[in-house]
Amino acid sequence: MSVVLVLGGTGEARKLAEELVGRGVRVVSSLAGRVSRPRLPVGEVRVGGFGGPEGLARWLTEHAVAAVVDATHPFAERISAAAVAGARLAGVPLLRVQRPGWQPGPGDRWHWVDSLEQAADAVGALGRRVFLTSGRQGLAAFARRTDLWFLARCVDPPEPPPPPHIEVLLDRGPYHLAGETALLRGHRIDVLVTKDSGGAMTEAKLVAARELGVPVVVVRRPPRPPAPTVAEVAAAVAWVVAVVPP
Repeated sequence: MSVVLVLGGTGEARKLAEELVGRGVRVVSSLAGRVSRPRLPVGEVRVGGFGGPEGLARWLTEHAVAAVVDATHPFAERISAAAVAGARLAGVPLLRVQRPGWQPGPGDRWHWVDSLEQAADAVGALGRRVFLTSGRQGLAAFARRTDLWFLARCVDPPEPPPPPHIEVLLDRGPYHLAGETALLRGHRIDVLVTKDSGGAMTEAKLVAARELGVPVVVVRRPPRPPAPTVAEVAAAVAWVVAVVPP
C-alpha cells in the first residue's frame, strides 16, 4: 500500500489524517516533538526530525512514500523548507496546506511586525500589561523588557530566559470569546501579542481585544519556499486521491 507522509502538529493535519485513513490510505503523521502531550492523529505516528532535507529524502525513499503533505504550523519555516528540498531530492510530490492568515476588521488596532524581537520593541509604546500568545519558545525575545508585566499562555512550560515580571498560564485551545474577554479584563491587559497563525481555534482573543479596545501586535508569517498550496483540508484530500495510486 502506498504511504502518504503528513507533516503535522496542527488541526488541519489531524483532520487530513482522519479523512485519508477513512478512505483506506496509509498515513504516517510526523510530529516535531516540541509538545509534551500532543493531540495524536489517527493512523501511524512518528516523532522527531529527519536530519535535514537529505535525511528526509532517505526516509521517503526507504519507506516508499508516494506523497508528502506539509500541514505544519504557518511559522514552522525550517521543516517546510526541508520538506520542499527533501521531497524534490526524492522525487516525491509535495503539497502544502496553509490556512489563511487573519485579517483586521473595523475597530481593530493592529500593529504589524516582522519578528518577535520587533514585537518586543513595539509593546512598550502601546501598553504596560502584555498578553503573550506567541508560543513558549519565543519568550526569550521579551526577556529584556524589565519594565513590563507579562501574561504568557503556553501549552507547556516556557523555555528560559523568560521576562522577569511574568505569569504563565498553561492552557490549550480552542478558546472562546467569553473566556478570552474575561481573561483580558481580569488581568487588566492593555496590549496583546500574537503571531499571524490564522484559524478559528485561537481567533477569539482578537475579537475580545477589538471589543475591549486593546491594541494587538501581530507578527507576520515568515516566507516559505514555493510549493503547490491549498487552504482547505478537502482540497488536500482531493490532491492525495489524485496523485497516490490506490
